[in-house]
Amino acid sequence: MLNDKVILVTGGANGMGEAHCRLLAAEGAQVIITDVSDRGETLATQITSDSGKARFHRLDVTSLKHWKHVVGAVIDEFGKIDGLVNNAGILVREPAETLAEEDWDRLFEINVKGTFLGCQAVLPAMQRAGAGSIVNISSISGFVANMPGMSAYCATKGAIRLFTKGLAVDYAKYGIRVNSLHPGTISTPMTADFESDPEKLNLLLGTTIMRRLGQPNEISEVLAFLLSEKASFMTGSEVTADGGFTAV
Repeated sequence: MLNDKVILVTGGANGMGEAHCRLLAAEGAQVIITDVSDRGETLATQITSDSGKARFHRLDVTSLKHWKHVVGAVIDEFGKIDGLVNNAGILVREPAETLAEEDWDRLFEINVKGTFLGCQAVLPAMQRAGAGSIVNISSISGFVANMPGMSAYCATKGAIRLFTKGLAVDYAKYGIRVNSLHPGTISTPMTADFESDPEKLNLLLGTTIMRRLGQPNEISEVLAFLLSEKASFMTGSEVTADGGFTAV
């Protein structure tokens, strides 16, 4: 489905990002794994050993300098970037009255500014190619406040959701599609503290009509579709994969 596509994934070394990279490689893409963690190098080696195609680049998504360096290196090696997955993100769960200012700033730096810089960095190459697909990973928290203490996180994910729509409007004339993907509660290291606390876990499952957490690969399958030509008439879309969380 993604043969010969060059796709860059941020936050690709662990959790949902790792699942994305493994599946995209299995679908035939040349995956560019980026992360602040050097575990991305190990992941790239594993994918290559399994007959996939992967490269690792260390990337701080909040740094324009880093973005320019990585995108330049990818263009030099492969001549193009067909797809971008803005997956890197952090979660801080704290009521607004006690949330530290630096935590608010860090949330927006990584979740929102990182997404903006990534799009800005790849758009010129996609414009020259006359095609491209960007998927910005938001969350059901871009639609609803799914748990107490999530107001700041919700603000970042809502920003990603509408930033995506604006980009879709601006770049459709260049053949560039931009969509947002909104996972529900997925079992990853980020949710470990919720899963280990029966009360918190029950709070999540109580509004999920499938009564279970999602698995990373279930999101990766939707992502691969959005990046592929099978989604050629989709741009500016908000795609939820949440086990029915937002249905209730």
